[in-house]
Amino acid sequence: MTEVVVVSGCRTPVGDLNKSLSSMSAASLGGVAIKAALEKAAVKPQEVSLVVMGQVLTAGEGQCPARQAAVAAGIPYIVPAYNVNMVCGSGLLSVINGYNHLKANSDDIVVAGGQESMSRAPHIVNMRFSKSMGDATLKDSMIFDALTCPFNAYHMGITAENVAQKYNISREDQDLFAVYSQNRAAEAIKNGVFKDEIVPVSVPGRKGSVTEVSTDDHPRETTMLGLGKLRTCFKDTGTVTAGNCSSINDGGAACVMMTSSLAEERGAPVLGKIVSSAMVGCDPAYMGMGPVPAIREALKRANWNIDEVDVFEINEAFAAQSVAVVRELKVAVDKVNVNGGAIALGHPVGMSGSRILITLLHHMKRAGLKRGVAALCIGSGMGVAMCLQCC
Repeated sequence: MTEVVVVSGCRTPVGDLNKSLSSMSAASLGGVAIKAALEKAAVKPQEVSLVVMGQVLTAGEGQCPARQAAVAAGIPYIVPAYNVNMVCGSGLLSVINGYNHLKANSDDIVVAGGQESMSRAPHIVNMRFSKSMGDATLKDSMIFDALTCPFNAYHMGITAENVAQKYNISREDQDLFAVYSQNRAAEAIKNGVFKDEIVPVSVPGRKGSVTEVSTDDHPRETTMLGLGKLRTCFKDTGTVTAGNCSSINDGGAACVMMTSSLAEERGAPVLGKIVSSAMVGCDPAYMGMGPVPAIREALKRANWNIDEVDVFEINEAFAAQSVAVVRELKVAVDKVNVNGGAIALGHPVGMSGSRILITLLHHMKRAGLKRGVAALCIGSGMGVAMCLQCC
């Protein structure tokens, strides 16, 4: 039976909207991560068989940004590459696709990851049809293509409000979860936890200057008192604020995958083995609950009980859905996002699936843990999950 392993994983720092990484294209950020992951795995660019990269916002980015990222990393033209878009699940779907490719092509080496520049997403207007008079309205492609439900025509924040109401998640519950996320991230940064996974990005500036970015932009000192002063974002009578949801971000992440037999033959260091994965659909109005059925299905396919899982990385799109997911799964909060999540670190939509996978694997290796689960909710009403085992 062919087993597929991840032998390395790297990510860029996560930049805030219009901040440290905003001048870099998504493909440039992906290229930085791919190059670093290959170097860490001792894989030459010409040994790669396929590159798969998640990305949601591709308007104005040119043909096949995944291929642009591959070439930027030094991978030769002969190696194919393609993008996948499953909204927030894109960066994990790329790994699932890489897994499936390797099951059929056991001698290959696959790079899979995700990349996004939400800062560079353009405002768009359709001018292909004649407009005889009147104004033309620009759409923010970042809001429209990444953060708006196509079925209910409202922002993802409304789905979080829906979850909060249905599952009785209070404002205090959400703010407390956000404080946990920020505090855990601050502790992780203080202890250098992310140094093994982050590759610095050299950002070109004016007159030939270069700024090296090596830390995430978004983590900040957060208190319940401070969060309590924030206004709600989506409903006047709601509970979701800028402080208890994820942010708008830029970044890239990539991992190198191969079969366990090839890894053994090459003497490659193994971060972890992919045991199972699952993708599910759910009600778009409560899209934040997608990880619940996805995790349950992935566990079923792995033949694991949920109590056997040592640690979870579940993307924190919103504190409302994060709290509801943890409660529905009946898992201990201290097993979830132990180094902080997207509320603290940020959520570059096409990158996040790969980022949580890489963070999870590094933590498991460092802590000597055996079983982990990565999962994300997905806009339009879906969920994706993966079970991983440290070898």
